[in-house]
Parts: sequence; C-alpha cells; structure tokens
Amino acid sequence: MPKTKFQEVIFTIMMVLVMVYAMVVYNISMDKGGLENQVFLLAFGELGIMGVIGFVLEMLIAGPLAKKLAFRLVTPGEDKSIIVILAISAMTVCVMCPMMSLVATVLFKGVDSQLIAKWIQITVVNFPMALCWQIFFAGPLVRMIFGRIFPEK
Repeated sequence: MPKTKFQEVIFTIMMVLVMVYAMVVYNISMDKGGLENQVFLLAFGELGIMGVIGFVLEMLIAGPLAKKLAFRLVTPGEDKSIIVILAISAMTVCVMCPMMSLVATVLFKGVDSQLIAKWIQITVVNFPMALCWQIFFAGPLVRMIFGRIFPEK
C-alpha cells in the first residue's frame, strides 16, 4: 500500500486505469447488447476523458471520503490488513460508482428531463460489476504490481 504522496498518486493512476477501462468496456458492451472484440478498442477512446475525471474524483473526493467511511468500520493496526483493504475498496466503489455513473450519464446519454432516472439506472447496473471487479480482480492485480514496483522493506 502507498506510503508517500508520490506512491499514492502512482497507485491511484494504476487503479483508475484498470477500473475505468474495465467499466468502459462493460458499459459499451451493455449499450451494444453484448461484448464484441471491437469493444476493447472502442474503450480506449473513452479511457482518456473518463480516466482523467476518475483520477481527479478519486484524489479529491472519493479517496479521502472512502477512507473516512471505512475507518468507521475498521481500525488500521488493530484489524487484519485484508479487512482494512476490503473496507476501503468497498467504500471507494460506493463513492466512485455513483459519481462516475453521473459523469458517464451526462457525457454519453445527455442532459434532459430523464437525467436522474438514467443516472440511477446506470449506477444500479454498474455497481455490482464495479464492486466485483474491484474486490476480485483490479484490487489484487494493482496491489501486486504496485508491490513489485515499491517493495516494502
């Protein structure tokens, strides 16, 4: 886990790239009615803007808020580290998913009288995927790579 501000920025960039790319692939495939090979390439087109937005939201809002919420449930140093990691990860999804779904709704579905309904629907569809992807795939993968880049002494 990150120990310095520099490491936190690198970790966040890595996690945002893995999460945002997967969620963009997921949303494009939902719009197309299924996953097709071309979706993996199409997702790179949205990754730039959604990645930057995701990074900013994570660093300024979601990261600090997720930790605050998680630390109401767990205590670092007292609870097992995996429990702390899972609490932070789950709270991050709880904060990021609605925010990123709102961004996606505005950018890709437009602003109209159905904005709130569209946003809620997209959030509900995205949440299970985001939570499972974070807990079972993105989180472990990014922590493994990060640990190799920044080994603990």
